[in-house]
Amino acid sequence: MPNENAASADAGYNVHWRRNLVVCLIGSFTTLVAMTLLLPFLPLYVEELGVSDRAAIVQWSGIAYGATFLAAALVAPLWGRLGDRYGRKVMLVRASFGMAVCMSLMGMVQDVWQLVALRLLIGLAGGYSSGSTILVAMQTPKDRSGWALGMLSAGIMAGNLVGPLIGGGLPPRIGIRATFLIAGGVIFLAFLATTLLIKEERRPATTGARKQTQGGWSQLPDKRPIVAMLATGMLLMFATMSIEPIITVYVAELVPDPARVTLVAGFVMSAAALGAILSAPRLGRLADRVGHWTVITGALAVAALLLIPQAFVTESWQLIVLRFLMGLALGGLLPSVTSIIRHNVPDGVGGNVLGYSISAQYIGQVAGPVLGGFVGGHFGMRAVFLSTAVLLALGAFYNWVVRARYQQPQPA
Repeated sequence: MPNENAASADAGYNVHWRRNLVVCLIGSFTTLVAMTLLLPFLPLYVEELGVSDRAAIVQWSGIAYGATFLAAALVAPLWGRLGDRYGRKVMLVRASFGMAVCMSLMGMVQDVWQLVALRLLIGLAGGYSSGSTILVAMQTPKDRSGWALGMLSAGIMAGNLVGPLIGGGLPPRIGIRATFLIAGGVIFLAFLATTLLIKEERRPATTGARKQTQGGWSQLPDKRPIVAMLATGMLLMFATMSIEPIITVYVAELVPDPARVTLVAGFVMSAAALGAILSAPRLGRLADRVGHWTVITGALAVAALLLIPQAFVTESWQLIVLRFLMGLALGGLLPSVTSIIRHNVPDGVGGNVLGYSISAQYIGQVAGPVLGGFVGGHFGMRAVFLSTAVLLALGAFYNWVVRARYQQPQPA
């Protein structure tokens, strides 16, 4: 076994990568279920905490929800850099324990300010799924990274899909505060599994390695593919989230029965996530064979084309089908983005650079709904679909150009 460990270290992967992938997949799924189950009842909880005005309830709900992403975007590079230096398992242990404590305390708050503060803290301390992405990317053999990251991405998206469904049914039965306590308990189980089951091969920290982690960006031999992937990750999350604020209003124009609007809107939102869950492992495996750049360029182009008819649908089922197909196209993007970054950075700064990638995605996740709502409110909802299609098409062209220039000087 020592010989196998040494061979895997020399080859740039962890001999326990399969076990770690399973733990990270299950841990990411469960933590995201616990984190997203509050979405359906967050406005109700804000009202329960003493906010009575309808506009204020909406505003505080948005602040509380967005606080986590804002905080996570700020600290992701820091956690990535510390993971390079002290080990990536300890980052997951820290994240899961901090999330478990903060989520449990949310069930005990007495004021909306306390809720927002805890949402900020959970963003600062959390990031289990993003930490899992870094760990899997850095410990998996490079020729299997697309498939492994695709599997992890499917688990992450499944958690985002299942969480709100559970959150819609659990509070009426046990109460909102008890729901938070159960969510904290679920994350604590992920903390125990991470602590006991993940195996990380620690290398002795050398002075050179410490210096390398202190200047991760300057250590990159070629920044062009990294910059392209940071922009692509941000664009993907922007394009995905820009549609979210207008879906319910758009569905209301397609569904004559007002009582069915929220139900159909839920199907529309879930369709893209379901498509991405199904396609992520398959597109990841395909990317390992044909190249990650090829999958990224093709997926962006196909998604751009699928957005155009979404602006002109006349029936709700047409929108559901098109959103599902778009999810199939986009499912392999994040695994491919992460794989390209992994292939183009030294091992000693991989977590640091992947942290920048995660921050870029969070920025897109925050900016998408804001700008999507602005465009929809001022220029009409069809303009959101069409402008997002243009952005994705430009992203596909940009990746094609960067890939051609990046690979040109390299021997065939």
